[in-house]
Amino acid sequence: MARTNIKAIIQSDIHNIWKIVLAVENYDKWRSDVSKTEIINEKKFIEYTKDGYSTTFTVTVIKPLNRWEFDMENTNMKGHWVGIFTSKDDKTEIDFTEQVLKKTASTVRYGFKKNIGEINPKLSLKNWNFEWRDFLEHNLKS
Repeated sequence: MARTNIKAIIQSDIHNIWKIVLAVENYDKWRSDVSKTEIINEKKFIEYTKDGYSTTFTVTVIKPLNRWEFDMENTNMKGHWVGIFTSKDDKTEIDFTEQVLKKTASTVRYGFKKNIGEINPKLSLKNWNFEWRDFLEHNLKS
């Protein structure tokens, strides 16, 4: 299982950061791999890539201004994401951890077996976490 973590102090109060991160309906505006987000209900949403590939997210924990967790799954991976938010005066510490189990791609779809990183390197966890950081920094400046 692959694990990645991003921890940073953001120069904005926790209310603002919480609002930005949980605004899943806006992910297509800053995530280069997302074309749209479909909100199913308050605990479930689906992200679609530019190619129409979907990933389903199911919220498992929500503690306002403190912790947000969800399970995620598609045909290439299954995992869990934890976001911890800590107020530090007028700043916010974020601690985002993602654990993902890569699945083997369907031999029908690709003709041979590859792991997800070989199929689409843009889906790597490292790239995804950099987009979080870039998005937060960009939105806090505007």
